[in-house]
Amino acid sequence: MTAQKDWFTSWFNTPYYHILYKHRDDTDAKIFMQNITKFLALKKEAHLLDLACGKGRHSVFLNSLGYQVTGVDLSKNSISFAQKFANKTLQFNVHDMRDAFTNQYDAIFNLFTSFGYFVEDTEDIKVLKNIKNGLQKNGIAVIDFLNVVTLNDNFAKNEYQTIDGIEFHIHKKIENGFILKEISFEADGESHLYVEKVKHIDAEKFEAYFKEVGLEIQHTFGDYQLSPFNEQTSNRLIYIVS
Repeated sequence: MTAQKDWFTSWFNTPYYHILYKHRDDTDAKIFMQNITKFLALKKEAHLLDLACGKGRHSVFLNSLGYQVTGVDLSKNSISFAQKFANKTLQFNVHDMRDAFTNQYDAIFNLFTSFGYFVEDTEDIKVLKNIKNGLQKNGIAVIDFLNVVTLNDNFAKNEYQTIDGIEFHIHKKIENGFILKEISFEADGESHLYVEKVKHIDAEKFEAYFKEVGLEIQHTFGDYQLSPFNEQTSNRLIYIVS
């Protein structure tokens, strides 16, 4: 059994990733999109970028609200799945968030902790620079991350899930500045081990990142109902930046 080093390209492109997360509830995603688009008062002709869109669940719902949406993700498998929802105002493309965008957008959404995948801070900075440069004049970006402070207090280290006959063993830990989720299972006659790895980024570090790239914080929320952020109690850390 060997772990995959380049986890965000290897794991996201396996069929097992889609099996493990096939039952994700879209309710929170829809509530968040309704609340945030209303709060931002986005015009219906706005062109939105869903950065690291996965299989497109946020993109599809944003498009159903009347917006032109482009969803991009590094995973070819995820984009291939999302393509079935494409229409003339909803497009999907394979794109690495570290690469500059060819267009500018009225709003850029980076959702569901789709940030902090990289070992070097310089690469996270590169992503934020791309977001800044990818905004139209008066454009806005939404970065939805987990609150690592409350995660520390409510960290379930082990869990087991059986889905489609596969028993997934999931072990979580915080190590060397990263939140790790080790996922092991037997499937198709082989043993598999994948590791999801997200940087342990608190509000102080985000603020340093934003300052370095020239993004200004306009609002900070602590959940999908857009409650004020409280470091000790909020489950999310959601930034509105421009």
